[in-house]
Amino acid sequence: MVTSIEKRYIEKHQKCQQNYSVSKDFFPNGVTHDSRNLEPFPYYVDKALGAYKWDIDGQKIIDYRGGHGALILGHCHPLVSQAVSNQLKIGTHYAASTDLEIRWANWVKKLIPCFEKIRFTSSGTEATLMAFRMVRAYSGKTKIIKFSDHFHGWHDYVRSHTAGTGGIPKEVMDTMITLPQNDIGIVEETLNNSDDIAAIIIEPTGAHMGADPVDPNFLQQLRDITNRYGVILIFDEVVTGFRISKGGAQSYYGITPDICTLAKILGGGLPAGAVTGKSEIIDMVQLSDEPDYNRVERVGHNGTFNANPLSAAAGCAALELVANSPVNEIANQRSQQLKNGLNYVLSKLEISGCASGVSSAVFLRLGVEHECDNEVCILPFDDQKKVGDPFLSHQMWLEMYNQGIDAGTRFIVNSVLSESDINKTIEASEKALINIRKEGIL
Repeated sequence: MVTSIEKRYIEKHQKCQQNYSVSKDFFPNGVTHDSRNLEPFPYYVDKALGAYKWDIDGQKIIDYRGGHGALILGHCHPLVSQAVSNQLKIGTHYAASTDLEIRWANWVKKLIPCFEKIRFTSSGTEATLMAFRMVRAYSGKTKIIKFSDHFHGWHDYVRSHTAGTGGIPKEVMDTMITLPQNDIGIVEETLNNSDDIAAIIIEPTGAHMGADPVDPNFLQQLRDITNRYGVILIFDEVVTGFRISKGGAQSYYGITPDICTLAKILGGGLPAGAVTGKSEIIDMVQLSDEPDYNRVERVGHNGTFNANPLSAAAGCAALELVANSPVNEIANQRSQQLKNGLNYVLSKLEISGCASGVSSAVFLRLGVEHECDNEVCILPFDDQKKVGDPFLSHQMWLEMYNQGIDAGTRFIVNSVLSESDINKTIEASEKALINIRKEGIL
């Protein structure tokens, strides 16, 4: 049955619906990224600036998708845009080393605690794949531990034991061990029972960008146990890098991994990724004087767009702004304003749940009565499933979009949102929740 929320969405977005009728013949589900799937049809955007974007039906939207987390500076930041424009005039690809890649690496070095050396890639998925190759080659071991529902890209290894595993060989899945987060006992038991574990990888704020939070104590326990067992600790900072703090989650929590993966903010809105950390691990890419080593032990790594000049120019501009201006502080202030407002709305409407999250990622968790500190909100397993109800999340996404907000139950906050934007978002959230309750969904 079509809800009134869906009917309003259809009425407001006739051009989007027309686009979908064409795009579904080109692309599976009519989209080019799984998270853009939206029933009854996705929306189509044709321009963006600062905190806003405009869809092809002319609706102005306050944007909390933030380029899937890449745009802490908002859309078309003038200094980033100028850096890219300047580079476009002198070349987009040299098939050669550049001064820009050195400058880019130096900004990462200034900000990320685990930095010793770095290798650039073109995406976060490539970065985690490269990290796995490096740690396996370095350790001589095969298996890697990851945690349930933690997202590390779409390559075969990280998609093992999740939804959407079509085409992944069993032999690949057998190299991955998936454990529940926040349970150091089962991690130690697993390490005790196998001497073939190369590394542990984790999203340091928790699954789904932190929607299912990690206990910060668990991070320290992982650091301690990996040191004790001689296992490499990987922080996947593709989302958290330069967002949770200027130095990422490792700086925020004071826990330094052996290596970390980076992307999103790293490229200033352009395609980019990287693996950084201990030299001896990153140097598994380095050529040797021994041909046999190069043939069977070294990690070979090509990549047409590794450290390409456009991404490097954008990345340098973005990281300089992160390093030298209050980007994180402003985003965090707006996030706190948003959390306070959303929690007030929930209380006012007598809806169980909370708005919580670390730094500039805010999650609206609906349907479970509980108390938390509105930062790290860890719920029992059954309650966590309730707050992740897909139908409720879907209707919230549609109704928020009807109200001019691209968010739903997850808000990726940027530094160019104004206090007025946050107030409008809170007002829209209240209207959306009232309308969802009228539908009997909440």
